[in-house]
Amino acid sequence: MNKRQSEEQLELLQNAGVPKCDTHLVHLDNVRSIQTQILSIDKAKQMAEVFGILGDPNRLRLISALAFQELCVCDLAALMKMTESAVSHQLRLLKAMRLVSYRREGKNVYYSLADNHIINLYCSLAEHLDK
Repeated sequence: MNKRQSEEQLELLQNAGVPKCDTHLVHLDNVRSIQTQILSIDKAKQMAEVFGILGDPNRLRLISALAFQELCVCDLAALMKMTESAVSHQLRLLKAMRLVSYRREGKNVYYSLADNHIINLYCSLAEHLDK
């Protein structure tokens, strides 16, 4: 296969099933009306970092457990069939993104989801996937 055929196949794959405008007309009123509401670059980067952290199946499973109740590291490790060290590492990343919070009770540390926004995000996505 030559280079031109490869490029044509790539273009077909990229455009397959994706409807697009037949004319190249920019609707300036639409662009201007939404321009002030589109995410800023900084906020988009922050959100991408959070979604990147949530892109790991183990961290999502931790969040799913914490969506139901507060749990200590030992309980999470048993539930996840992981070492306490591995669970602590994942929780440290989630805490750095302010997705989980913790409290100490004696020698135990109990984790929970940071707030209702995280619970809602998890529940909304889980519900979306169940459809």
